[in-house]
Formats: sequence, C-alpha cells, structure tokens
Amino acid sequence: MTPTTLWSRYDSHVLELLIGLGLLLVGLFQALFPILGVTGPFPPIDTRDVTLRSTSQVPHLASGGTALRGTHHAELAVDDPGLGDRLLLAAPEVARAVLIVVILSILMRMAATLRTGDVFVPANVRRLFAISTAVLLLGAAVPALDMVTTNALVGGTPLASAVEASFMLRASDILLAVLIAALAGAFAHGARLRADTEGLV
Repeated sequence: MTPTTLWSRYDSHVLELLIGLGLLLVGLFQALFPILGVTGPFPPIDTRDVTLRSTSQVPHLASGGTALRGTHHAELAVDDPGLGDRLLLAAPEVARAVLIVVILSILMRMAATLRTGDVFVPANVRRLFAISTAVLLLGAAVPALDMVTTNALVGGTPLASAVEASFMLRASDILLAVLIAALAGAFAHGARLRADTEGLV
C-alpha cells in the first residue's frame, strides 16, 4: 500500500483555506472598504499617486480643492471630495480588487479538483484561460482606467499641465497572462490524453 503523507491528506484543504483567506482580505480591504468610502459610511479615498511632467518642486499648486504634493512622483490630494471625485479616486482600486477576487475564486474551484486527484479536466482549461484574461486586464485595463480617471480629476484645472497621466502597460502582468495561457494549453493537452486513456480502458 502506498504510504500517505500529511500533505497529501490535507493539501487541498490547506490550499482552499489560504485562497479563502486571500478572498476575504482582498474583498474587505480593497473592494468593500473603498466602496463604502464612496457611499459614505467609511472615510473616502482622497489621494492618488501621480507622476509630474517635470522633476521640479510644485509648491502649493492647487485648484478647486485639488492639490499636488511632491516632486517627480507626487500625491494628488482632493480636499472634501464629492461623490464624483470619490468614484474617480476609488474606481481603479476597486476594479483591481474585483479582478483579483475573480482570479482567487477561479483558483478556489481549481483547488477543489485536487480532491479527486486529477486536475486535467476540461473545466480547469477554461478556468486557466479565464485567469489569463483577468491577469491581462490587470495589466492593461486597470492602468487605462487609472489614466482616464486621473485625467478626469485634473481636467480643466491648472493641475492638468503638471500631471502626466499616461497609459503604461504592466509588462509583468502581460507576461504572466501569456504564461498562464500557455499553461492552459498544457492542461488542454493533458485533458485530451486523459480522455484518450479512458477510452482505451
């Protein structure tokens, strides 16, 4: 009889517990709390890190309750933000949190397949492609949303000429998305081999 190790008995449960803890933390601190800040019960997000067009100091550059503090990498601060400002400030963080929650939820379902001892199932192939898409959105869509909302925050004010709200792809996320898509292809090959093997039995 093949001996059973401690990890082989509890691995899926430990993995699901860790993923569940990650879901809880991300859902609370990166999604729910910022949303409650927008709607009122919690203090709203009122700052955002931005990049200035030059490295010179920008002392007391303010307009309509919006101010810049810093040099090349500065902090855009909004005094007493209204509902529209709160939405613009929270949108990128909430979008990032939602995508991470989606990824962790899919990983939770994949971890559940470890209980059967076979992860090479067609459903996991689709899940890996979904994770790859979500990671791609993290690297492309979230920075685009950050750029759009920053432009909206400073648009029509003297701060617009000082803030460089440019779109930058996150290369690490794009590379990770490609690698996960390649892993999904390997899982698809494994699922086909498994189906062929079962057909021979």
